[in-house]
Amino acid sequence: MITPHNKATLQLSVVLPAYNEVSYLHLAVEKTTQTLNSLTDAYEIIIAEDGSTDGTAECAQKLTQTYPQLRHIHRTQRLGRGMALNNAFEQSHGEILVYMDLDLATDLKYLKPLIQAISVEGYDFTTGSRMMPQSKANRSLSRGFSSQTYNFLVRHMLGSKLKDHQCGFKAFKREPLLELLGKVEAKHWFWDTEIMVRGHQQGLRIKEIAVEWHSGKDTKVNLVKDSWNMFWQIIVLWWKLHKK
Repeated sequence: MITPHNKATLQLSVVLPAYNEVSYLHLAVEKTTQTLNSLTDAYEIIIAEDGSTDGTAECAQKLTQTYPQLRHIHRTQRLGRGMALNNAFEQSHGEILVYMDLDLATDLKYLKPLIQAISVEGYDFTTGSRMMPQSKANRSLSRGFSSQTYNFLVRHMLGSKLKDHQCGFKAFKREPLLELLGKVEAKHWFWDTEIMVRGHQQGLRIKEIAVEWHSGKDTKVNLVKDSWNMFWQIIVLWWKLHKK
């Protein structure tokens, strides 16, 4: 059990970014609630819903009536996954802030070590990794090759030590994360990489943990388009970090 320091203080905030996720939403909230109930009695779950058009917003609002720890933040227009995360974290109340992809691609049994890396071991950030020797990642050869190439470029161009920057399974100590959010410019997928690279640049302690991960059937990643966009953002961030 992860015991809060003060019962009056909400210890844990878990953000589930959502864009057209109506088919995943109910099960994700149910499983996340069950897992969190086994870890702590002081938590909130935030659905950071970003201009969905498939009924996700209506489903999320309905679920708040069933799950008292659940909050729904709605945007009428889609601004991007990174912007949705920024907004949710700024409105959160927890001492430890977590976000997970709503399809629960990462096995929830790793939520406890993800959180304890911060609450017990004292790290500032921690992230799941699909690229460590102990990791088990079920994905196509093309996505695996693209991910390996991308992470190689991030390490060698941006100075990161991580093996996997884009796994949607991360936890943060509240204060250092909120201090960094104002510097992070990525509005969509590149948010994960930028927050980790800037954290490393600031000298924060970051831990990477091996996880079991299964690719979602309805992934919103466009391999060609998003890979090119992410590569370009590596170049832009490299320039910003090195021109100082």
